[in-house]
Amino acid sequence: MTGQETTTFAVQPRRDENIDTDDALVKAAATEPAAFGLLYGRYYDRVYRYCRARTQTHEDSADLAQQVFVQAFHNLHRYRPRGSSFAAWLFRIAHNLAIDANRRRRHQTVPWDDVPEMTAPVAREIGPEDAAVRNDELARLRVEISKLPPDQRDVLVLRFASGLSVREIAAVIGKSESATQMRLWRGLQTIRKGR
Repeated sequence: MTGQETTTFAVQPRRDENIDTDDALVKAAATEPAAFGLLYGRYYDRVYRYCRARTQTHEDSADLAQQVFVQAFHNLHRYRPRGSSFAAWLFRIAHNLAIDANRRRRHQTVPWDDVPEMTAPVAREIGPEDAAVRNDELARLRVEISKLPPDQRDVLVLRFASGLSVREIAAVIGKSESATQMRLWRGLQTIRKGR
């Protein structure tokens, strides 16, 4: 399955359960594996964007994202909602698989210049002039981000491309919230100084 294909699973919520929450979907997936499809649909784009920032090709990104969901599905019984969100648990899997994949390929993270613009979420349609200004700003931002150490780049990708909170990022990278906030702040400060 590639990143462009998605499968929709029909899951009927139980009357006694709010199926809208991640934790309820995880619980439902224990007896109704199709419920995992809702989690897949909810998180695939964000996981793919993270993987795309860590790999060199669309195919590698889609494969890595797929591996994340396969591993998550097989390890759902290990997820515990205490102190960490499902998103943090899922991105921890993505983070570890990306590190393993890079070790196997003997590559560092992909230079920011090689990350396509599609990894950056676009909030709305813009006109040609605004698009030109945005592209210039993105080009300058890419130069500054490429100068950051890989750990700061990774935190920025998790925050801005994947949309994780500082608490979730801390769980993903195995650092305290304050250390994560400091890493994020330092990365942003370095970018601001370069502008």
